[in-house]
Amino acid sequence: MKEKLERLKKKVLEGYQISKEEALALAEMPLEELTQAADEIRQKFCKNQFDLCTIINGKSGKCSENCKYCAQSSFYPTDVESYPLLGTEELLKQAEYSSKRGVPRYSIVTSGKKFSSREVEQVCESIRQIKEHVDISVCVSFGLLEEEEFRKVKEAGAVRVHNNLEASANYFPNVCTTHTQKDKINSLQAAEKAGLSICSGGIMGLGESMEDRIDLAFTLRELGVQSVPVNMLNPIPGTPYENNPRLTEEEMCRIVAVFRFILPKAFIRLAGGRGLMQDQGRRCFQSGANAAITGDMLTTAGITIQKDMEMLEELGYQAAAWEK
Repeated sequence: MKEKLERLKKKVLEGYQISKEEALALAEMPLEELTQAADEIRQKFCKNQFDLCTIINGKSGKCSENCKYCAQSSFYPTDVESYPLLGTEELLKQAEYSSKRGVPRYSIVTSGKKFSSREVEQVCESIRQIKEHVDISVCVSFGLLEEEEFRKVKEAGAVRVHNNLEASANYFPNVCTTHTQKDKINSLQAAEKAGLSICSGGIMGLGESMEDRIDLAFTLRELGVQSVPVNMLNPIPGTPYENNPRLTEEEMCRIVAVFRFILPKAFIRLAGGRGLMQDQGRRCFQSGANAAITGDMLTTAGITIQKDMEMLEELGYQAAAWEK
């Protein structure tokens, strides 16, 4: 088995794209050898580059969608705070806070299926003000916008659009029924047509199989996604997934390592749920992951910027807003 792993690693290092069957076999490999091989692949294609970002919950709660993991859905009795789109002053303040602490990327994330025309205009003005006053890359997660709306966002100064696929195409209907995964893919492709880079990944621990996770990674590869958030479900009281068992750190390391084999050049980003890990993701950053969200998450506490910066320095990473 170790010989098979070594052969596959060498092929990937030479530019080979693995098959689904090979990825399924990787998922059964001894963990230590698998993660070491994945880290070698990361070092080959990404060196010590680490893409670090913060997010702000720019609009919270009362979401029309029924995503079963989400505290912001209006379908579920959670105690999440609800408020409309934040004004420029607050969005600018948080961008300045992140920039002063060395974070190179700042993402405005909002609840809801998509923005209204008025909200698009409002947030574009906020982005313009951020770009005028703060040296930071701006990313956005505004739901299912169309190409024309994304063009406005790009013209305002944003560089990247985030929209998670959440799960495999087969498993997605178990997670959400108020929109489809195809809707999300269409929106990502519209963002690309508008000249924006795209960021998309999924949530692990929704009840999906390892095959589902691998299928998701292959979909991301087909779409050419180079920024891939890997979230670990944080079961929120009141949501349908509140009693889902948490994944272990070993399971997350295995997922990250298999993703690295499938997506050798991507920035694989530890996102939601990292704060549940005892080591705050350190082992995953030695198993193929090379990006993260730092600071607080949307509706749960995260890890402080200072602690993350210290960890990255210890691991020999260089944090920046890397583009591919």
